[in-house]
Amino acid sequence: MPAIREDQLADFTGAIVTPDSSDYPQAARTALAFAEPALILRPVDVADVQRAVRFAAASDLPLAVRGGGHSAAGLGTIDAGVVIDLGAIDSVEMLGDRRVRVGGGALWRQVAEVLAPHGLVISSGDTAEVGVGGLTLSGGIGWLVRQHGLALDHLRAAELVTADGSVLRVDDFHHADLFWALRGGGGAYGVVTAFEFEAQPTPQVTFASLTFPAEQARQIVPAWTRYMRTAPDAISSTLVLSNPFNGGVDAPIEATFSRCDAGAVDDALAAMRSAGAPLTEHVSRVPYAETLHQGNELPAGLRIALRNGFVSAASADAAADAVADIAATEQPASIVVHSLGGAFGRIPAEATAFAHRDAELMVSTFAAAPESAYEALRARMDGVWQTLSRFTDGAYANSLDGTAADAVASVYPESTRNRLAEIKGSYDPSNVFSRTFAPSPESAR
Repeated sequence: MPAIREDQLADFTGAIVTPDSSDYPQAARTALAFAEPALILRPVDVADVQRAVRFAAASDLPLAVRGGGHSAAGLGTIDAGVVIDLGAIDSVEMLGDRRVRVGGGALWRQVAEVLAPHGLVISSGDTAEVGVGGLTLSGGIGWLVRQHGLALDHLRAAELVTADGSVLRVDDFHHADLFWALRGGGGAYGVVTAFEFEAQPTPQVTFASLTFPAEQARQIVPAWTRYMRTAPDAISSTLVLSNPFNGGVDAPIEATFSRCDAGAVDDALAAMRSAGAPLTEHVSRVPYAETLHQGNELPAGLRIALRNGFVSAASADAAADAVADIAATEQPASIVVHSLGGAFGRIPAEATAFAHRDAELMVSTFAAAPESAYEALRARMDGVWQTLSRFTDGAYANSLDGTAADAVASVYPESTRNRLAEIKGSYDPSNVFSRTFAPSPESAR
């Protein structure tokens, strides 16, 4: 490993964490992954980010950039490399009636808190402690996805530090090719130090949750799929089955509905009641911020297994039956099904680097195991996906652990992958930002 000289960072004003620092153990890990970086840099402003990027590029050490640190693949940390932790660059400020500027290290909780007094939201994920940067750059599927689309669909501009340390404003009129790539291409093109979003008026959300006995999966999953196919765009929904932390194969089925206009969810509840007998039922009208889960940190000694796939309308009914069958068998994963469509599907596939706009569903599996049992867990998960893969086409980068090569390869269709590789070659020809699922510049053709 190349030696790190302190004089190379003499102008860096943020915190520098080394393996000898008292806070190194916590600084080295992320919420879902563990590693042993050579150095962790915590910039406090854009000039610091420039210094950090130039240092990393000159040192020949591998580089990881961390926003919230919830990458299931551990992309926010790295062994024997440099981590740029953006946590201190987390300001959130209103620029106008609906325009908001968000620092690259901000969390969605912070954004929701600033927007709430204005009756505004940005369609984000479903977790308060997840970082704005990672979620946005690869998508942003959450409680409002059918009404407001992805988080990246509301990105209007970005401030980016490139591999050579330059600072660029990126939007539809400045570096438009790069702006296209940032919306779905992940963090492969530089460090985004600020995002500018257009927020949407949504003072409150009607939030409903129901649970059903596990043995009703073969009625509930198909009925839910059929209902959501024609549901109002204002309603987004998820199903969770076989949660290993709540009983596994015997865990109650959890159905969640969120409606972000003034309408009710009565029809959704009626459709679910006609399919099965609820164990519990709860409906409330709450601010959007209250719908976000708290993020959990993976306990030491465990490793996460996370995979997903998109399902088209033509395969949705068959996929629903397969999910119900898998949930009824002994297997290690929690199965989560997101309903898509609506605003998510009205953006042309070629408009952004997120191309899977024709999907009706996204199916994800989540499990964790000690390192000693991880390979056995992966083998069992591979068996689950031998079935699910028959119904899926493409994958979502934000819900991948990176171990399934076929899933990683399917994040970008070939035409998208080729265009991303060309843009990568223009802005990062040396592949400084390599901790990503996006293609390398060498793959351009």
